[in-house]
Amino acid sequence: MAVIQKIRDKYAKLAGFVIALSLVGFLLMDAGDNLRSMFTGGDYIAKVNGDKIEPKEYAERIEEYQSLYELMGNKIDDNTRAQIHDQVLKEIIYEKLIEDQLEDLGITITKEEEKEMITGANPDPLVTSFPYFKNPETGEYDPQMLMMFEGNKLDLTNPQAQQALEHWQNMKNYIKRNRLVQKYNSLFAGAIFTPKFIVDRIAKDQNYMGSIKYVKIPFTTVNDADVKITDADLKAYMEKHAAQYRMEDPTRSIEYVAFDITPSAQDTAQSLTALNQLKDDFAATSDVESFVNRNSDEPFTNAFVTKSSFMSAFADSILNMPVGTVYGPYFENGSYKLTKVVERQALPDSVKLRHVLVKTEDRRSPMRSDSAANSKMDSVKLALASGTPFNEVVERFSDDPGSKATAGEYTFTLQQRPQISKEFADFAFEGKPGEKKVVKVDNDAYAGYHYIEILDQQNVQTASKLATISKSLFAGEETDQAVYAKANEFAGRNTTAAAFDEAVKKQNLNKLQAQNVKVNDFVIPGVGSSRDIIRWMYEAEQGEVSPVFSLDGRYVVAKLSSIQDEGLMQLDASNRPAIESLVRTEKKAEMIASKYKNNQSVDAISQASAQPVQNADSFNAASNFIANLGFEPKVVGYTFFDGFKPNTTSPAIKGQDGVFFISLKSRQQNPVTFQDPMQQQQQMMQQQQMKASISSMLPEVMRRNAEIKYDAKNLY
Repeated sequence: MAVIQKIRDKYAKLAGFVIALSLVGFLLMDAGDNLRSMFTGGDYIAKVNGDKIEPKEYAERIEEYQSLYELMGNKIDDNTRAQIHDQVLKEIIYEKLIEDQLEDLGITITKEEEKEMITGANPDPLVTSFPYFKNPETGEYDPQMLMMFEGNKLDLTNPQAQQALEHWQNMKNYIKRNRLVQKYNSLFAGAIFTPKFIVDRIAKDQNYMGSIKYVKIPFTTVNDADVKITDADLKAYMEKHAAQYRMEDPTRSIEYVAFDITPSAQDTAQSLTALNQLKDDFAATSDVESFVNRNSDEPFTNAFVTKSSFMSAFADSILNMPVGTVYGPYFENGSYKLTKVVERQALPDSVKLRHVLVKTEDRRSPMRSDSAANSKMDSVKLALASGTPFNEVVERFSDDPGSKATAGEYTFTLQQRPQISKEFADFAFEGKPGEKKVVKVDNDAYAGYHYIEILDQQNVQTASKLATISKSLFAGEETDQAVYAKANEFAGRNTTAAAFDEAVKKQNLNKLQAQNVKVNDFVIPGVGSSRDIIRWMYEAEQGEVSPVFSLDGRYVVAKLSSIQDEGLMQLDASNRPAIESLVRTEKKAEMIASKYKNNQSVDAISQASAQPVQNADSFNAASNFIANLGFEPKVVGYTFFDGFKPNTTSPAIKGQDGVFFISLKSRQQNPVTFQDPMQQQQQMMQQQQMKASISSMLPEVMRRNAEIKYDAKNLY
């Protein structure tokens, strides 16, 4: 203790100083990061001509799109999420590119225009498809629901109402942004015009007829072994066709192996055991819905099925079982299942009815009291009893605008029953034609009273209500860990490009490729949503081997096989075969042309090459395709070249799969009527096609001519 006390006394100040110095160093290090951010510009997703796209702006837009996508009833998986990220990034970049021009040109959305496209007589299609504005019974657009949102008549103490308003604000923001882009694009689309002289020239060419005789010498007459190709030849070809082989954006390519996570026999046995343990309790339970929702991977569906609507390979066995019995376990669509017959009834396949709706609430927002609703419904019954036509009663009293145009009539199929309010559907399908009844409905969409009259029921047949417990067959934790251990061992043992290739060969693994991946890509073809891999690709050195990446259902280990910077494409193993084939074809064409250059006629060339003289008659100058010859635009072009005279022989013409020597038999310009209505139709069609393509062409052209720098680590 004395020693400890001595240390405390002697070194306390020194220890305090060291601790203080460490804290200061930590703070300075953090401050240094902030200073670096201040001077380097901080984090960004991308810079568009020097203008930053901030991570916050990018993240908020992604969250906005994902919420709207889900709201529209879509499920978001990894690939969908990647598509949303890609769409958001492209949209923000395009908005940045045209931002200054919109301001300079005075392109805005006025309040009057906004009102027209949101609440006008013909609103934007996205407004009419917005789920909150759909009538719950018909699924049709209901303007009254829109006006509730726009008039702030929702109960904002309800979290669901607040969320609904947020969704609606997000949708309006999107509609306005999209309208600005449409206005900008329309300036270019409006400038598209096909001059009459072009249409006249097309008409003239369509009536300019030619006939030739020719000899075709196939490239196959020259052996591949006789054609020597060097790297210099390949590079020269790429430089000659630089526009075709220029890379506008940097890319990376990888080779990779995937270790798939597949369910083992043990996993299958566990799924079956779990279902067998539930089978007796499932048969005995009276609360089927709660039992299914507790134990199944899929929720209970309160639906009746018939032999025609129950799409299962086990339909006959299941539908012939007594009520209360359980079938299974059986395997279908990737899951093991138990199915119980809950109820059986004679039900119509479809129902036709008419109704009058008196609401008390709309999406939990009060409309009238229960007593007021009952009083109004009494007026409905009194009016009908006094002989007032049903359509007039609907027009006067119903709160369902979607059915006013049809006098309150609807036709529902048995398959639609689960989507209809329960009380409404029970009477519609279980009542009898001619029956009338007032039913009370209360759900999240609305509450109130329906006066319903059943007009007709079709195809009454035996229907069964089924309950199914589903257990997806997937790899368990032990299986997952075993596959991960295998992938991790591969990555740990093979850390160089040579070792990677050797291990793939030795272990007989399937080595796959993903080529020309851009820094702003979100999906790698064949791999899927892969931002983690792409981020690694743009931080790694060529030949580097990656750590293990966890993807959906597999683990991946990759090798960075090539780095391609902006500019002329590099020659590598992935593109070399295609370019070699093109160069070989050119060299063969030169060899054939040289061999027969001294022959003065098509007949002489035919005799020297042992290839037949053939004829192509009555083709026109507007077509690149010749019957029995195929797609040969150069042959067509030379045929109608004014300097090509009859009974002379053309120089060698390189075609798609051989070299042509042609002799002109005849050319004839047939009369043309330039006021032909078909020409005007063709002119309009060409203009419409060009205008329609502007919205997709323009953003790409502008991106290509802009300076865009991405930050790989912040794209997610």
